[in-house]
Amino acid sequence: MLTVTEAAAEAITALTAQQGAEESGLRFALQSMENEGAQLALSVAPAPEDGDRVVGTDGGAKVFLEPQAAALLDDKVLDVQQDESGDVAFAVLPQQSL
Repeated sequence: MLTVTEAAAEAITALTAQQGAEESGLRFALQSMENEGAQLALSVAPAPEDGDRVVGTDGGAKVFLEPQAAALLDDKVLDVQQDESGDVAFAVLPQQSL
């Protein structure tokens, strides 16, 4: 299952707080599948859509995964990274095996 880091959960909470709905979350959906890999669409959604898998965190942040996106992200970690200009972006990383 997708793992959400504490930093990503804080970023999701900040984004979804702007929506004003308690059930809102960050939604991943498959946009296209190509030879090089999948393109995922990312959006803030007021609630999960039918069939979405919901990943919650202890801090209350929610991630909604469209079924095909859930399959692609099953063994991944959602984190945030900061670029040289200070902008923050979500990053999907491989899970570290123990």
